[in-house]
Amino acid sequence: MTSDNRKLTNLSRRTLIQGGLSVAGGVILPAGLFPVHAAGQTAIGTWPEGSKGDTVNIGAAVPRTGAYAVQGEDELKGWQLAVEHINTNHELMKKLAPKINNGVNGKKVNLLAADSAAKPNQAVQEQQTFINQNKIILMTGSTSSAVAVALNKFAQREKVLYVAAISGSNDTTGKDCVRYGFRQNFYGETAANAIGPQLVKAYGKNRKAAFMTPDYTYGHTVTKSVNDYLTEKGGWTQVTNQVSPLGTQDFSQYLTNIANSGAEFIINVNWGRDAVLSVQQAKQFGLTPAMKMVIPYQIPFLAKEAGPELMEGVFAATDYWWTLEDKYPLAKMFNEAFVKKFGYRPEWGAENAYVSFAHWARMVTEAGSFYPPDVIKQYEKGETIPSLLGDVRYRPEDHQCIRPVVIVRGKAVKDMKNKEDFWEVLEVLPGEPLMQKPDAFGCKLGDYT
Repeated sequence: MTSDNRKLTNLSRRTLIQGGLSVAGGVILPAGLFPVHAAGQTAIGTWPEGSKGDTVNIGAAVPRTGAYAVQGEDELKGWQLAVEHINTNHELMKKLAPKINNGVNGKKVNLLAADSAAKPNQAVQEQQTFINQNKIILMTGSTSSAVAVALNKFAQREKVLYVAAISGSNDTTGKDCVRYGFRQNFYGETAANAIGPQLVKAYGKNRKAAFMTPDYTYGHTVTKSVNDYLTEKGGWTQVTNQVSPLGTQDFSQYLTNIANSGAEFIINVNWGRDAVLSVQQAKQFGLTPAMKMVIPYQIPFLAKEAGPELMEGVFAATDYWWTLEDKYPLAKMFNEAFVKKFGYRPEWGAENAYVSFAHWARMVTEAGSFYPPDVIKQYEKGETIPSLLGDVRYRPEDHQCIRPVVIVRGKAVKDMKNKEDFWEVLEVLPGEPLMQKPDAFGCKLGDYT
């Protein structure tokens, strides 16, 4: 029961009479308590209050400190550029969301940002503040899937739309999916089914692998998906799985265990600063290059942060790499606009952030409404729409975007054409064959209202 409903239940008959009556659906309501704006459209979440003025607010709870801060800042830049492009009818945004008109549905878009530190409780608290004080009509953020899952549940409870920025856990659009949440980026299962064949082809069958896994939903689901693929399709053996807390600084105990495990490969699922430190320390311990390193869910800035020498020959799966501009005209437009504004070539966090906002702008303007169920149902039409890497669509059953996965391999320093030319693109794989059936991971979307 909502707080408004509780208030209504506690109202006396005398109060109803004194306050005036309004009848809706045969139920006597105090006049103005649940204003009706169209057939069946009563106030929900921050609607309609959040869209009454000339500006609508979006709240981003993104890590700006902690283990995922570098990636969080990249995401934030993607959102900032998207909002600027929405509000100014930029040519690229018009291609992704043709009905924008110096904003969406007659409103300018304003982006609010707060530091989540990749902590679920902190992210939820920041979004609650944005809802209370700014009547945000859209939430974003997450670099940690633990944050994404928490914001999913919060979005469903508050009836405010949420688009994940980066979230690699199968659970985000699996068992923890919600009606009010959407994900544009790739995730553990698609990463495993994309990179698995490359590993079996390059290294053969019946190999021994050690996994390094961050101890939360992202790490566990990515490790499971990759291990399942390599075991079933390649006969590989997981000889050890070293699970470490988010924010680990010293990986020596985990690397010692790997050194004694008989592993031939290290499948490193760590992310953010944890990935950088674990890669660097594996080299310091002498594990690599004798053991081959694999990054099944590559992080933005990994090669730059860890050093390109340590990424040479490393296979990785990702959402985006800037050299794809040679194949995709919209990617080239995005890169040029991003470099002009921020001075470096965008990584995949920025690409995810930009595209997730562009797709939201498209859905809102196609629906011609900010009423949350209308926007949700626009996504759920499952129409083919453009992205920076060709056409994509959202599955109505779980709100997962069916999008390509990019397989890259680290370049030798001598082969880099410029200081940001870290990765060679090996394949751009269509998303649908990489995905599980919509109900395979337990997704059950909740109510619209």
